[in-house]
Amino acid sequence: MALIEKQAVDKIEIVSEFKHVQVRTATIIERDGVEISRSFSRSVVNPGQDTSGQDADVQAICAILHTEELVAAYQAHVTAS
Repeated sequence: MALIEKQAVDKIEIVSEFKHVQVRTATIIERDGVEISRSFSRSVVNPGQDTSGQDADVQAICAILHTEELVAAYQAHVTAS
């Protein structure tokens, strides 16, 4: 019996006026090629946040959405809060 655990980004959502990128990662456990378990975790990428450790698709989306103007507006919002 071979158990394999793998992770895959299975959902990317863009939420709020500041275009936070919400990432859902599935952890899948398989026994002999048959899925026996699946669980999920979520993370959020804020404008201006380092994306170097993220999935390539998440990096590409953030590069497009998180413009200098959006990052500045988000930072101003956080500072004002």
